[in-house]
Amino acid sequence: MTYWYSPLHLSSLRFTLLILDHCFNLLGSFELNLLSRVPVPLRLIAMSHCIGLLSIAAKFSLLFFLLSAVFLCSSLSDRNPEFALTKTEESDLKEENGKESVTEDDADAEDLEVFYPTNWWQTVHPGQAIPAGLHVRLNLQTGEKEAKLPDSTNEKSDMKDQKKRKRLDKVDIDSNSFTSQELKEALAKLKENEKTKSTMEANLEDVRKRFRPIEELKAEFERLNMRIETDYEIMVKLINKFNSSDSMLDEKIAALYDLEYYVHQVDNAKDFLSLGGLQLMINGLNSTEAVMKEHAAFVLGAALSSNPKVQIEAIEGGALQKLLVILATEQPLAVKKKALFALSSMLRHFPYAQQQFLKLGGLQVLRNLFKEKGMEALYVRVVTLLYDLIMEKMLLEGAQNNEDQMEEKVQQYSQVKLVPAVVEQGWCAIVSNLLALPEHDTREKVLKTVSVLMAFCKDRYRGDQHLNITLSMLRSEYEELAAEEQREGDKDGYFKELLGSINTIIQELR
Repeated sequence: MTYWYSPLHLSSLRFTLLILDHCFNLLGSFELNLLSRVPVPLRLIAMSHCIGLLSIAAKFSLLFFLLSAVFLCSSLSDRNPEFALTKTEESDLKEENGKESVTEDDADAEDLEVFYPTNWWQTVHPGQAIPAGLHVRLNLQTGEKEAKLPDSTNEKSDMKDQKKRKRLDKVDIDSNSFTSQELKEALAKLKENEKTKSTMEANLEDVRKRFRPIEELKAEFERLNMRIETDYEIMVKLINKFNSSDSMLDEKIAALYDLEYYVHQVDNAKDFLSLGGLQLMINGLNSTEAVMKEHAAFVLGAALSSNPKVQIEAIEGGALQKLLVILATEQPLAVKKKALFALSSMLRHFPYAQQQFLKLGGLQVLRNLFKEKGMEALYVRVVTLLYDLIMEKMLLEGAQNNEDQMEEKVQQYSQVKLVPAVVEQGWCAIVSNLLALPEHDTREKVLKTVSVLMAFCKDRYRGDQHLNITLSMLRSEYEELAAEEQREGDKDGYFKELLGSINTIIQELR
């Protein structure tokens, strides 16, 4: 086995040899000069022989010194760096005044002196660092602080304390290892958090100003609900205002204007009927004031739109006759326009009203409008009404539905002889002559009506040279317009559709 001797061991051995040399000088048994020339291992062997020559008292004295030296040597050799509390590390921290950073390596030796504990009480000198987990006491006799390793009996509880201290010491050590950059970032985060908190508080205050609590809103809504009037209540007030003798003409017109808005709804129109408003409008058609007739017809037409119950009550109340009278007599264009609107609302989807219309000479009344001057704006409206009534009957007859209600409706429409009356009264030529009008929208509606009437007016159209010339001119015009549309990238444009309708009519007339 090979033994390695550290400088500490050698110094201890030298100390022991000096003691032995002193003993031998006292006894006078050996020459000490010889020992200095002999190597260390040989000295030990020689000294062992010398010890046997000593007396018993000298042997005990020598043994005591030898054990003291060995114990001191082992105590000094057992130093362990793991008990050190200081940690040498380079720091990147620099003072703001420009001084160079100082590490623990530059500290004094006394600052780095560490107390090395044993199982025996030892004095803790000033400046020594005591490791965590030791038993520390104050010696009352000497006044010095002493420390040692914990006893085995209290080892379990002390280990818990030691672990706790290590955790705390670790936190303390880590807290001292922050760099300047980390500290700056931490401070920046603190400031940012403060700004965020202030911003959140400002936003919260802004939200509180802009939005009120739900309880306050509920209370206000309750107050508003008490003030809100239903459509029924509003119509009651408007009807009373219109029917009041104290109301001026302007007030009555304003009431009619507002009523027209409400009676567009089916339910409101029924309420309007139950309140007696419908009959007031019918009576208003007899007013001597043209503006009163105009607005009364307007409200009547709005209430009649797609509302069978109101349609029945209106025709039973004599509204159809009054409307035809307005259209047949000399009236301003605005009055006749609103009367035609009310008449159209009454006739659509109401075969009984259509029968009564034909019996009362309604087609003749409409035909006479084409003879009056200044009524050109009504031409397209009349043609559109005829087209809708004819298509309405054709679509219903072509539909395959075996329901009893639908069969009854088909039977009612079968009693409406509208197309024969149209052909008989010369509507074929009246409609075709409208193709000479310049508006594209008017031509479109007239072309549709001509196409519908083609099955009944084909013979008359074939012999109508004016119609053939008009169709040829229209084809040339719309060919150019359709070609221009195609050049612009619109392959299926509006003019191409009109051109197709013209070509279809021309093809059927050949």
